[in-house]
Amino acid sequence: MADRDNKKSVAAEVREFLSTRRARITPEQAGLPVYGGNRRVAGLRREEVALLAGMSVDYYVRLERGSLSGASDSALESLAHALRLDEAERTHLYDLAREATPSGRRPTVTASRVRPTILRLLDSMADVPAYVRNARFDILAANTLGRALYAPLFDSPLFAQRGPVNSARFLFLDPASKDFWVDWEKGADDAVAFLRIETGRTPHDKALTDLIGVKNLHHPLVGDLALPYEAMELPADPGLRLTFYTPEPDSPAREALSLLASWASTGTVVRTAND
Repeated sequence: MADRDNKKSVAAEVREFLSTRRARITPEQAGLPVYGGNRRVAGLRREEVALLAGMSVDYYVRLERGSLSGASDSALESLAHALRLDEAERTHLYDLAREATPSGRRPTVTASRVRPTILRLLDSMADVPAYVRNARFDILAANTLGRALYAPLFDSPLFAQRGPVNSARFLFLDPASKDFWVDWEKGADDAVAFLRIETGRTPHDKALTDLIGVKNLHHPLVGDLALPYEAMELPADPGLRLTFYTPEPDSPAREALSLLASWASTGTVVRTAND
């Protein structure tokens, strides 16, 4: 009986929380077109929230009716983004989802070591920079070209006495990061956003979709680099992510990485006659 009453209480709190957050955002604020003048709500409609969150209308309606049980972390994060939740509100959303799940959400143990098979995979990717990091942005392993590309991080005095190399710590604490990351402010925003997600998920069961993007870097030896990259979760290693860079063949970025590879293997950059 007490368990049933608790479920009803949580469902009611979920309904109030999501509906009030939806009501405070106008279509204009969300960047959505407004057609006609007969809207019955001042804020977003349910179908508009579903559109912004990338989920079906039926699924969002079930969530707003209080059925957060079993909602994935990726769905919750999409919803938090669509409703523009701040850190406290995002944490509250995850707390509600945890309370709504009968068995609760067990902590995901983040792997701290990289398995030999992944290390061999990294080494086999000889012509692309690749590395493995955890949710705290610790770089746990990298192939030769990955270490060469991220030489400013691996050579940072921040990690001379203590490790592991951490890209977020480098970003905020080493002045050299502003030379290395061309879009430093975007990099900082992205790092804060990911760290906020991890902090808000307590306990967390992380299941992110694959990410695709472009990073703009300035390497001290080969100059500016615009590198398309992909990052994917390693399902057998909770909390670990493999990141690798895949520039187009014959592109300036590909040529720059070839120069960097020559430096990584010989200690010198061998430039062509056209450089």
